Amino acid sequence: MNPAAKKSSGERAAGRRVGVWLVGARGSIATCVAYGLAGLRANLIEPVGLVTATEPFTELPLVPLENLVLAGHDVCNRPLTQSAGELVRHHILDPELVTASAAAATAFEARIRPGILDAADVGVADLQPEASRLGALPPREQIERLRADFAAFARDAELERVIVVDIASTEAHRETRGEWRSLAAFEAALDAKVAQPASVIYAYAALGAGHPFVNFTPSTGASIPALRELAQARGVPHCGNDGKTGETLVKTVLAPLFVARRLRVLAWQGYNMLGNRDGEVLNDPLHRESKLRSKNDALRQLLGDPLVHTKVGIDYVPSLRDWKTAWDFIHFEGFLGAQMSLQFTWQGSDSALAAPLVIDLVRLADFAADNGESGEMPHTASFFKSPLSGGTHDFHEQFASLIEYAEKHAGN
Repeated sequence: MNPAAKKSSGERAAGRRVGVWLVGARGSIATCVAYGLAGLRANLIEPVGLVTATEPFTELPLVPLENLVLAGHDVCNRPLTQSAGELVRHHILDPELVTASAAAATAFEARIRPGILDAADVGVADLQPEASRLGALPPREQIERLRADFAAFARDAELERVIVVDIASTEAHRETRGEWRSLAAFEAALDAKVAQPASVIYAYAALGAGHPFVNFTPSTGASIPALRELAQARGVPHCGNDGKTGETLVKTVLAPLFVARRLRVLAWQGYNMLGNRDGEVLNDPLHRESKLRSKNDALRQLLGDPLVHTKVGIDYVPSLRDWKTAWDFIHFEGFLGAQMSLQFTWQGSDSALAAPLVIDLVRLADFAADNGESGEMPHTASFFKSPLSGGTHDFHEQFASLIEYAEKHAGN
């Protein structure tokens, strides 16, 4: 690359302010993003877990962390300071970091607006009354309200771009609908006031207004053909679905080992226990169904055996709070028919694991938009349980694709 051109692109990246609109802005992930960004800017914490803080990504003109401005929607009234206090008590956030980041948290809190309550949502604590009212509006009015919030944010904060990221709790599972098959059919359904899942409304509102969209949840979002068509028509990049942070991450690393060594997996049984708002939502069977599908599909594809026994259980354990424990039992057969087993236990905070990935994806989505890319972002597959672009679930191959993408553009 020409040194002068590289300097120019780097200077341009350094001067840009990019908005990050978080759907689920009062939740644990958003709280970790907010305080984590403040801590990184003040050099109070290290960029542990942040992929874009390593080479070759440091060679790309990615938007600097200090130029990211946070805002968002939520259906709850719970103050951000309350979420932070809970994470301090659960030994995820450091109290000194929370104190030092008070000004940044206050600024973020001031930019949080009432979101759209999904019609099938359950058990929302501290419900924002306006969110319920918005959820009852016809879809076109919901979209208009969301876009007005995006536009006001971009104007008031003097932003060059807004990236919309869905980190809300998992929606109830929906079967595929006829109007989702094409953009024309979807537009007709909106005109006919046919209600849509909140995640789909957010994705449509973002993509149609030219904002890159990241779906970090298992919810439908922009995965339907109609919205993929919209993204291509508007020339907007987007990616998803369902951030890969814990048990499934380990599965997509381990499963290729059994295939490579020709060890026959007979059964892969998993069990998850988690607390917090996400665990409470997943206690509902319809919401849990959305999550279980993304967890099982990756494993079956990797093992290449449709008959293998795979099952994942999820239980809500309130006392675990923001921590999750996953236990997996793998029963496999080796040479001479000898049957053996492997077990592992994963204990972690999903919010602390997810937050740096959200920041990574924002920076990559912004770069893709700046680079004139549109549609699904296949190089981000390693971040998701169900990557929109399809392909392999093998984490090693997925990550190699991400590195190849960064190296290509770093030397372009």
